[in-house]
Amino acid sequence: MLQGRRYAEGVTAPRDNSFPGERLGMPESGSGSIARPGRRIAALVIDYFAATLIATAFLGYDQFALPSQAGLTMFAPMTVFAVLNVLFLPTIGGSPGHRIMGLRIQLLHGGWVGLWRPIVRTLLLIVVIPAVVWDADQRGLHDKAAGTVLVRA
Repeated sequence: MLQGRRYAEGVTAPRDNSFPGERLGMPESGSGSIARPGRRIAALVIDYFAATLIATAFLGYDQFALPSQAGLTMFAPMTVFAVLNVLFLPTIGGSPGHRIMGLRIQLLHGGWVGLWRPIVRTLLLIVVIPAVVWDADQRGLHDKAAGTVLVRA
């Protein structure tokens, strides 16, 4: 068993990426490149704003009500957000916010995401922590678990 300095010499560090997505075979910029944080955050804001408008219009939403008074309407925006993601990811290749920001979701090596991957990805996105923990290729844990990648359209 290698220990100390011999262990450090025996372990090779992974090659540094010069840009996100290089290890995945994606281009550095343009169509098919990894979506950058600015576009991702803007898409998330658009989606959550739309979900809040829909929830307020159809389900009622009182952000200042106590949980005992608000009931399930307190979770209406997040529920609408989840439904929008699960519906639109497999049908149009991204949520409305993704598409407005010029992004699309695909399998790691291209192709349709199917039906179960959007559900897994959305549930993990709602938990928040998997979405804010990224790897060197700027893929969140929610994308890694679902086997998807968010790219520029």
